[in-house]
Amino acid sequence: MITYCKEILVGFWSLLAGMAVTIRYFVKPIVTVQYPREKLVMTPSYRGYPQLVIDPETHTHKCIACEMCSRTCPSQLIALAGVKFPGAKQKVATKYVHEHYYCSLCGLCVEVCPTDALEYSQEYRLAGFRREDGVIDHLLLLQKRQQAVGLPATPIPTDAEIAAALAAEAAAKEAREKEAAAKAKAPKPAEEPEKAKPKEAPPEEVKE
Repeated sequence: MITYCKEILVGFWSLLAGMAVTIRYFVKPIVTVQYPREKLVMTPSYRGYPQLVIDPETHTHKCIACEMCSRTCPSQLIALAGVKFPGAKQKVATKYVHEHYYCSLCGLCVEVCPTDALEYSQEYRLAGFRREDGVIDHLLLLQKRQQAVGLPATPIPTDAEIAAALAAEAAAKEAREKEAAAKAKAPKPAEEPEKAKPKEAPPEEVKE
């Protein structure tokens, strides 16, 4: 009988302790995020997939298609291509595709970029229903981000523009090679014989 009453008291005390915790958190402010209706605020140290930085001065990306990120990636997940248009000082990226489903988020692509054109995104909703959902086209993604903040979208070069730029670059290279070959074949001007220098008179001996 005593054991039975003791078990009842212990059970009742456990119920009160549990209800006390429930009531204490019931009157506190809500900390649960109502996902997916609410979006999480990620910390600055969060590493999402790499993305192109929007330059505040030019309102476009700073990628020069040097392919440092593509060569440094240990998993070889970055496909990058670029072309130099006539009159431009540097190459322009025409393709930037990142296969994120194998990415280890090591950050080497962000660190080696010579123009600081890459940064970590704050995107955490990376679930998809197809394999293609893990393939990120950064040029298309850049256009969506620019439109979201009210900036003009950076146009992606078409195949015709790329072909014309490649043809112009090849023609310029051929012209430089012909000019260098012509300079190499041109006869060098005859060098004038050096004039004989007058002999200096021997120094006079000083008599003591």
